[in-house]
Amino acid sequence: MTNAQPSAQSDSHTDFLVIGAGSAGCVIARRLLDAGHTVRVVEAGGQDTNPDIDDVSRLGLLWGSPEDWNYFTEPEPELNNRKVHIPRGKVLGGSHALNATIWVRGDSWDYDSWAEQGCTGWSWDEVLPYYQAIEAYGDGDPHIRGQEGPLDITTDYPRHPIQASLYDATLQEGIPENKDYNDGSVEGVGWMQLNIRDGRRFNTWRAYLKPVADHPNLGLVTGAQARRLLIDSGTVTGAEFDTQGQTVTYTADEVVLSSGAIGSPELLLRSGVGPADHLREVGIEVELDHPGVGQNLHDHLLAPVVCTTQEQLPPQEVAVAQVHYWAKTSDDQPVPDTQPIFFSVPMYTNTAGMLMEGPEEGFSLLAGIVRPASRGSLTLSGPNPEDPVQIRLGAYTEKSDLEAMLYSLRQCRSIAAQPALQQWGAEELFPGPDVDDSDEALVEYIRNTTTTYHHQVGTCAMGVGEQAVVDPETLRVRGLNGLRVADASIMPQVTSGNTNAPSVLIGEKAAAAITGQEPF
Repeated sequence: MTNAQPSAQSDSHTDFLVIGAGSAGCVIARRLLDAGHTVRVVEAGGQDTNPDIDDVSRLGLLWGSPEDWNYFTEPEPELNNRKVHIPRGKVLGGSHALNATIWVRGDSWDYDSWAEQGCTGWSWDEVLPYYQAIEAYGDGDPHIRGQEGPLDITTDYPRHPIQASLYDATLQEGIPENKDYNDGSVEGVGWMQLNIRDGRRFNTWRAYLKPVADHPNLGLVTGAQARRLLIDSGTVTGAEFDTQGQTVTYTADEVVLSSGAIGSPELLLRSGVGPADHLREVGIEVELDHPGVGQNLHDHLLAPVVCTTQEQLPPQEVAVAQVHYWAKTSDDQPVPDTQPIFFSVPMYTNTAGMLMEGPEEGFSLLAGIVRPASRGSLTLSGPNPEDPVQIRLGAYTEKSDLEAMLYSLRQCRSIAAQPALQQWGAEELFPGPDVDDSDEALVEYIRNTTTTYHHQVGTCAMGVGEQAVVDPETLRVRGLNGLRVADASIMPQVTSGNTNAPSVLIGEKAAAAITGQEPF
């Protein structure tokens, strides 16, 4: 097989067709190749040649670039009807090419909760060996952390002085230190563990698939956007793609959909798999009435505390985000429900419902909630591929989420005023002195400035019951043969942290389910 751009003709049949070369898709493709299968991987984006991908400190330059799907939500009622930007990776590597490379497994409670909900095989003890097989992290407990896996994880990067001060200020706030938040308990403050090699971004494309890009059993296609699945009498036989103004069809014994929490449900819906009433409403023939497709969308949310400094900050190195912490809003929470993240640059919300601008010099404490109760949906606006998807996060539709963000925002303001930051002459710019500590003032600020943490999940959730889209043990789509979904969309509820590591885990679990070969 060749690794060429697609032609207008249907290419040779393969054992597997993987749609999407992101965090999970690259893992699956590599493991299938290792097991002796023929594999075609089709990615809508192009090669990862943009130098901003390498330099994690320039990740903001990738948002709105050709490597970004550049989605926006519908007007969010609880965000003063603002549309929120949803950047997603459209490039080899997927969103792992656009993110801050933060490696967070989540809390053991997250996985045990999945298992308790009927997701057999997903408890903490069951996923732990998969994580160990993924990781190359030399600083952790070898009984808990992986040391010889393909994906580099490190805290050995140049630490920015303002990040060190933020770390100390968090300790002064009374937050405990957590030397390894990936040991099953996230609570506390820690230095971020990043996917970096030689100072450059290192994602699953570069760790798993790029080293075997010339494999004779691999067909790697870029610049081809999936339009619909081919379904014959309840069996998925391949998919149709648009590329360079032409249509091309690829067939396989089995299709693995790894297009992410937005792309995967979109393709299912465009193929007639989803809530029947919605499909008929937008003019799509129903292949399978699946009420859970596109439902259960949820995301972590952020709200910024932006500070200026009287002292000049050193230039950025490697990563602009290096410190984060987890905290409970109350002692009766089973695990932390907030995860603020610190940036050594001012993070002005570009879709704010207020004027939000200021000097380039400064830093940010982004208040964050990571156990949202609110749920939204992804739907279609019409039957044609050009008709955009409709993304509704449903942000703050549950009052408990707003209360958690209030707690986190107040805590971040308090940290910003701690002595450790006074050596820089730190002054709060946003919310700023005009926003007092009343619930009313802070809630209005939150509604005007909340943005996504970029952790959308849940739109093809695994589990049991009518709303479950995929089977937890096989990741097969219920009611169809020949199709599995493996990406962040299958998470029944979001983990208590950044979602890239769980997405890589999902790739490994999917590959093991297909091949019967565990990576350990």
